[in-house]
Amino acid sequence: MTADAHTGLLLRAYLMAAVVLGPVVRWHIRKRIGRGKEDAQRYREKFGEATAERPQGTLVWLHAVGVGEVLTLPALIRAMATKRPELNFLVTSSTLTAARAVAANLPDKTDHQYLPVDCLPFVHRFLDHWRPDLSVWAEQDIWPALVVESSRRSVPLAMVNGRMGQDSFASKWRVRSLFADLYTRFSVIEVQDEKSRSHMQQLGIPAGSVLVRRSLKAGALPLWVDQNRLRQLSEQLSNRFIWLAASTHAVEEAKVFAAHRTVLETKPDGILILCPRDPKQGGSAYDTARSIGLSPQLQSLNPDIASNTNLFIADSIGELGLWYTLADQAFVGGSLEPVGGHNPYEPMRMNCAVIHGPHIANFAQDYATAHVAGAALQVSGTAELAASVLNPATLKTRVMARGLLAAGEENLNDCAETLLRLVARDG
Repeated sequence: MTADAHTGLLLRAYLMAAVVLGPVVRWHIRKRIGRGKEDAQRYREKFGEATAERPQGTLVWLHAVGVGEVLTLPALIRAMATKRPELNFLVTSSTLTAARAVAANLPDKTDHQYLPVDCLPFVHRFLDHWRPDLSVWAEQDIWPALVVESSRRSVPLAMVNGRMGQDSFASKWRVRSLFADLYTRFSVIEVQDEKSRSHMQQLGIPAGSVLVRRSLKAGALPLWVDQNRLRQLSEQLSNRFIWLAASTHAVEEAKVFAAHRTVLETKPDGILILCPRDPKQGGSAYDTARSIGLSPQLQSLNPDIASNTNLFIADSIGELGLWYTLADQAFVGGSLEPVGGHNPYEPMRMNCAVIHGPHIANFAQDYATAHVAGAALQVSGTAELAASVLNPATLKTRVMARGLLAAGEENLNDCAETLLRLVARDG
């Protein structure tokens, strides 16, 4: 699709703006540093100023935005490196949270940098330094200047794990000529479902140029676990009934707490570990829990779990693997209220049973696949959530999840093979 890439008026206008907006971007980034939303030590990477040396040899550059998408990349990198050990890898992400989450999961011969803001001076600086031999974009977000300049330098472009829901399609449709010009520069486009492929086709991409592949998240590696901290907490929680509520949002936490009160009626020694999606909301979760009679504790104030604590709020980043390992079952949040749900494969990979609410639009296909396999349970509200947590049969879903994960690994290896065909061998 890249032979004679078209550059229409909208794309030309974007690229012209991308030349001159650098000073505004610098001001904006520095303002965000003051609010704690950017990495104060590495923010210059967003201006294309590298903080690591480019390794010698062939370099594969992979980019993803969200935490779940970024954490899929280490498994894909390992699959590629197993087949081509000489390769080097660069992972980029945009947010502070994603950078912290992936830091402990980077494979050998892999660097991490923040993606430069899509201004041409920053883009040129980034590409001049790293000189990638392949550019891989995960999920749906692409940046025009980076795509166009990579293509101009004859860097093969691939999109994997793509997804284009109705809202995303509607926004792209309004500037469809822009996105048609961008997508035609990709040598490989893989999306997670037929709806995404249909949306791509309506944007002007031939259906035969878009491959439907199951989500790569099912093949992701287990999350990192601090083994010393795991041993310490296992001793503190010995013989207690533990369940987890992961990636929760404030709008649903009152329902989760009400379910825990019901659990405590049967399991008075029980403890709920709560991992808010936004750790900064731990304080408000604490106040809500106290208001309904629970005995909460904030990890940020005391990391050792007191014996009288029945709700431990893990207001931290990068420890979700630890909590999934401690608990045998987890409610995956963002699903009791219309948020859209979160990744079911992370708890499955840690041998943790998955419970979720009805609002899972962001992972609809993933949960549908899990339900067919008997690897997840859906609940409608507080009463069903408490009943599922107390039901020993819930734990049987972990056995069914193993087959789902094995198929996910095979799918990820197939994707790695596809990408490697785009990477020239040295010499």
